[in-house]
Amino acid sequence: MTNIQGIAASSGIAIAKAYQLVTPDLSYTVKEIDNPDNEIQRLEQALEVSKQELEKIKAHTLKELGEEHAEIFSAHLLVLSDPELINPIKDKINNDKTMAEAALEDVANMFIGMFESMDNEYMRERAADIRDVTKRVMAHLLGVSFPNPALIDEEVIVIANDLTPSDTAQLNRQFVKGFATDIGGRTSHSAIMARSLEIPAVVGTKEVTKSVSQDEIVIIDGIDGNVVINPTEEELNEYKAKQENFAKQQALWAQLKDEPTFTADGEQIELVGNIGTPNDVTGVLNNGGEGVGLYRTEFLYMGKSELPSEDEQFEAYKSVLEQMGDKPVVVRTLDVGGDKELPYLDLPKEMNPFLGFRAIRFCLENEHVFRPQLRALLRASVYGNLKIMFPMIATLEEFRKAKAILLEEKENLKQEGHSVSDDIEVGIMVEIPSTAVIAKQFAKEVDFFSVGTNDLVQYTMAADRMNEQVSYLYQPYHPAILNLVNNVIEAAHSEGKWAGMCGEMAGDPIAIPILLGLGLDEFSMSATSILPARTQLKNISKKEMASYKDKLLSMSTAEEVVAFVKEKTE
Repeated sequence: MTNIQGIAASSGIAIAKAYQLVTPDLSYTVKEIDNPDNEIQRLEQALEVSKQELEKIKAHTLKELGEEHAEIFSAHLLVLSDPELINPIKDKINNDKTMAEAALEDVANMFIGMFESMDNEYMRERAADIRDVTKRVMAHLLGVSFPNPALIDEEVIVIANDLTPSDTAQLNRQFVKGFATDIGGRTSHSAIMARSLEIPAVVGTKEVTKSVSQDEIVIIDGIDGNVVINPTEEELNEYKAKQENFAKQQALWAQLKDEPTFTADGEQIELVGNIGTPNDVTGVLNNGGEGVGLYRTEFLYMGKSELPSEDEQFEAYKSVLEQMGDKPVVVRTLDVGGDKELPYLDLPKEMNPFLGFRAIRFCLENEHVFRPQLRALLRASVYGNLKIMFPMIATLEEFRKAKAILLEEKENLKQEGHSVSDDIEVGIMVEIPSTAVIAKQFAKEVDFFSVGTNDLVQYTMAADRMNEQVSYLYQPYHPAILNLVNNVIEAAHSEGKWAGMCGEMAGDPIAIPILLGLGLDEFSMSATSILPARTQLKNISKKEMASYKDKLLSMSTAEEVVAFVKEKTE
């Protein structure tokens, strides 16, 4: 039995065998061969197994994500059957007496280099296809396991260094019962996705991939942040009991599913959910969400070989709006860059990508990407209660330019005969300190604010939220953060506007009483946090928390803030 401590990222208890989602070691020792026919036979077997795997992945992707996503794997299958790639590998084995691994690598690298040097974007994409496919073939030549998250068909706990958004998009909630990673924190994308999938997760363990072997029994404790490897019978029984208690707690929360959210002194608060795809709406509704406070549209752009079309986006936005009925849906326009890369956009490599060419900065410079999204949103607006939010706004000029493009496309659509709602609120995500500081000026022009604390904290504290060396500085309760949030809320209210929060802080049990006292109007969080938050708010007086506001804002450290809140609410 081994016990590893990490960060509790998504609540719950999961018990299953481990599935190692790690890139295998594809190194090999070059050897002379005396039987080229044998090497060609090995190559053909590896190609055949790779084809079978890709056919399964393609079928799964078609069923779960649709035809456009599945086309990626059609392209990969074409590479595996392309005689212009395969014949030179066989020739190299025959003529140069080269082992299959070396021949595959040499020929693949030649094609990758050739395609990457071309000006044509489509041809550069083929380089990525060849790289992905040949890694899979190489793994089979070497006899090592190649991870296929989309093909998991039994109950497992995924063990990984980290999970990319495209990895998590492939996970089947029916079989993936939880996951643990070496890196990450509560606000990393893997943690956020775990809460969206409603599966237990522990992140930032530093060592779980080295400590767990394939198929070992693992317990994920997403409540206290523990990973137990090869548990004893006694530990299994202990955690099964904890699992049952958590299920009972969830049943109690579920009783509030259809209730409005009121504080102990009768003040009504809006609790809404964060989503990444139309499929996530079910989780928000099942957990009593009163709307969608953040629709992260970048997931529409991920795991693809090209930009989604205007019509494809329209169908996704329409689906979310229709499912939510008259409940509000806040859609964030495309937020890529930082740690969210789209290979087909060929974004520049940057020293500080989180401070670089991303989100609204990218969209304003690439109107051919931005305008189709705005058109799709405007066309979908007649199907529900749409609100549009621009991310990473640093200056009023950025907001004005983005809104001008939106209004221009609205007029274009009307002239083309499309119906567009005339009741769309347009707001901004407040995640840059400069915006929070001059929120009063912004409040005169925007319809609403939504505070994105995941980035606001890292920018204010100059602490990368993905860097464990400075994780101690990621302090959402720091008085500097609370004063910025208060500034935004007061600015909104002074102009008769509303202020929400869509960062992970909005669902944090310590932060909720503070934000209530500061006067936050809308709390947007992972679906699984909604009912616990509703239960908590029932027992807190807004008037009482508001009376502590000045004291909290004048404190010196995050520790003081936490101690004070616990004293007053526990």
